[in-house]
Amino acid sequence: MSEFRIHHDVNELLSLLHVHGGEGAEVYIDLLQKNRTPYVTTTVSAHSAKVKIAEFSRTPEDFLKKYDELKSKNTRHLDSLVYLLSKLTEDKETLQYLQQNAKERAELAANAATSVSTNFSIPSSTSKISLQELEELRKQLGSVTANSSVQQPLELTRKILRDKQNKKNSGQPIPVFPSWVYERPALIGDFLIGTSLSTDTTVPIGTLPLASQESMIVEDLLYVLIGVDGRYITAQPLVGRQNRAFSVDPNLDLSIKELVTRILPVAASYSAVTRFIEEKSSFEYGQVNHALAAAMRTLIKEYMILITQLEHLQRQGLLSLQKLWFYIQPTMRTLEILASLATSVDKGECMGGSTLSLLHDKTFNYTGDSQAQELCLYLTKAASVPYFEILEKWIYRGIINDPYSEFMVEEHELQKEKIQEDYNDKYWDQRYTVVQQQIPSFLQKMADKILSTGKYLNVVRECGRDVTCPVAKEVIYTLKERAYVEQIEKAYNYASKVLLDFLMEEKELVAHLSRSIKHYFLMDQGDFFVHFMDLTEEELKKPVDDIITTRLEALLELALRMSTANTDPFKDDLKIDLMPHDLITQLLRVLAIETKQEKAIISADPTELTLSGLEAFSFDYIVKWPLSLIINRKALTRYQMLFRHMFYCKHVERQLCNVWISNKTAKQFSLHSAKWFAGAFTLRQRMLNFVQNIQYYMMFEVMEPTWHILEKNLKLASNIDDVLSHHTSFLDNCLKDCMLTNPELLKIFSKLMSVCVMFTNCMQRFTQSMKLDNEMDRLTLEHGTMLGPPTEEERAEETAKKKLTNKLLAEHADNLHLTSGFEATINKFDSNFSTHLLDLLDKLSIYSTNDCEHSMLNIIYRLDFNGFYTERLEHMSAERSQKAAPLLPRL
Repeated sequence: MSEFRIHHDVNELLSLLHVHGGEGAEVYIDLLQKNRTPYVTTTVSAHSAKVKIAEFSRTPEDFLKKYDELKSKNTRHLDSLVYLLSKLTEDKETLQYLQQNAKERAELAANAATSVSTNFSIPSSTSKISLQELEELRKQLGSVTANSSVQQPLELTRKILRDKQNKKNSGQPIPVFPSWVYERPALIGDFLIGTSLSTDTTVPIGTLPLASQESMIVEDLLYVLIGVDGRYITAQPLVGRQNRAFSVDPNLDLSIKELVTRILPVAASYSAVTRFIEEKSSFEYGQVNHALAAAMRTLIKEYMILITQLEHLQRQGLLSLQKLWFYIQPTMRTLEILASLATSVDKGECMGGSTLSLLHDKTFNYTGDSQAQELCLYLTKAASVPYFEILEKWIYRGIINDPYSEFMVEEHELQKEKIQEDYNDKYWDQRYTVVQQQIPSFLQKMADKILSTGKYLNVVRECGRDVTCPVAKEVIYTLKERAYVEQIEKAYNYASKVLLDFLMEEKELVAHLSRSIKHYFLMDQGDFFVHFMDLTEEELKKPVDDIITTRLEALLELALRMSTANTDPFKDDLKIDLMPHDLITQLLRVLAIETKQEKAIISADPTELTLSGLEAFSFDYIVKWPLSLIINRKALTRYQMLFRHMFYCKHVERQLCNVWISNKTAKQFSLHSAKWFAGAFTLRQRMLNFVQNIQYYMMFEVMEPTWHILEKNLKLASNIDDVLSHHTSFLDNCLKDCMLTNPELLKIFSKLMSVCVMFTNCMQRFTQSMKLDNEMDRLTLEHGTMLGPPTEEERAEETAKKKLTNKLLAEHADNLHLTSGFEATINKFDSNFSTHLLDLLDKLSIYSTNDCEHSMLNIIYRLDFNGFYTERLEHMSAERSQKAAPLLPRL
């Protein structure tokens, strides 16, 4: 995870938890990085975690009941979450905070409830309701619930699913069954509540002989087993998604009644399966559920054939209750498994991959029961066919055809053009994403490779090249996961090679990085930058609002054509970009992305200080698809931050060198007080030493070694994700080691640069008046050029003027020193520079020690090579340790 991502994630978490003050985000970032350990949840650890939470809970029965309910719904990552909660029970500090937080939320909720309740009053009633009226009311409510809880939720569910699918497939609406299919319950094949087998008066069964009772009950059972109420056995109304219950005539003989109760679960299972088949056959529930329902329907047909044969025996008087029980027993187990599967799919509201996960888990759970496992295997194979058709198109061609949102990979409508405009654009990460609940458990380990395989092929397809995997092979469900692994691995290797070769060879990714990005953004092309800065120096000194961008573009073109950069085939992609804010503001805006502070920072008024062209200047680079996947706006922004950092350092160095040149001109004058001028020379040299060493550190100790590592890693990369990872890691390391991920260090560094710039401006103003001599030489040259050679008298007169001018300049310089306190100004610059430099070295020492960032120590070694600052740093460290140490109690 990148430094930026960790930083703004921690800030967002602190904001959500309302944590203010304290040690700040940096401490938590350090803890996160040092305490990340991989953990694999096992059955044993999950069980022990469940037991631990149950012991800790005040209501363990409720917790275990909820756990079992979620487990029955096949909830993903349940065991991992339970393990995390068990670890939280051991952290007393976290528990105390959560309890306090819960208490505060409860108080807020209570206050809100109190304020709402004041607007309402409970009417008092003096009338009483009788027990009989209460019972009738309860029956009426029960019948209303029974009638509405099944039909209305199903209609509502179908409508929600249909609207969602039509929204996704706007150009291709999902087909639906006509309304009369749902309005005619007799078509379902399940029990019709409120109807009976016959309108004839039913003979009380208790008055019949035992043989007649058995004959009548067998006839009833044959009807009940196919979803039709009998005379003496009737189905009860369903409440929610409960199993079907039956009422048997209480006057039936007990011996017969006992056997009937054994057979009735078959009818209950048949009822559940029939309802499931009719419900999941609708288009709205997806192709997987439809295929599962079709497979179940095939099994139910075999069951109906058995019942037909039993009816034939019953008409011939050859079917007794015992024989019915004997013949029905083999089917009983089958229907029980089908009903169990149907109930689990309904409870978990499973579709697509989640249905396959449930079926796969059930298949494995029946290990040892060959008949049950074979049945589940048959159902899983049948249900997986449409899912695997989508999978094959994805991993072999990079195409998703998933109208019912059943597949593990989801496509989002994102424009690849925005990847060049929006820093926070996540085309590569979010155009195609994994939907966790739709990953079949038998493909869980391969989910990332499945996602990457299709993404790689899709990128190549969007470049106008049709690709089809040459090793394509039909995927068939099996309990041996190795079969999937081998097929997916082959498709993944092919897709990786195709895209990597496409980017590296045809699109020349490495050439773009090494010949353009490195030369321009990392200032690797020395002669180009010297020429460019000479051409644009005067233009970039102006306020950013006064700069003519087209003029800068023309000067850039001139610098490119007149330097070795002219050999770069991609030089025309380099553009000028004048940023609306300085480097520190840009850094803070980047760190605030995806946090609550983002809107506040973006909507904040721009800085009151007018930016100069040098502070706002940056390069931009035009990158075309598909190279924009690697060199995207996020990467370009990081390159721009590095460039702006080094470009301003180079500008300060040039200014200090100009001061040195100006000082050489001033040395020819006889100044009466040269002591303060020598101090200015010394301070200039210290500043120049600081700036040059910082530049050397960034370019030769950070960027160059890190770039060589990047080049080596790119040669070894096997897929585009490795390339992205290595490129991002390179930028993160450069930003971190160049102090651009630490606002505190960057602010101190900016103050140092500001002191250097103000010092150079002050010295330039002082020496500007001393350039008159050179100006006179130029005018003399022009005079001689325009009017011919000067006469001897003119030469003598001009020489006298020069001597007089030199004398006046020397007196002017001394008067300037005496009147404006120039020596005090230089001393103030010296003091400010030393203070900020010591502060920077001190902070670098702290961060390099605490965060083990040893590369930053190189700055200290280079700036403090002779131990000049060591004593002061040790003194500051001792003071800090003394403040941090607790006060000892007095004796």
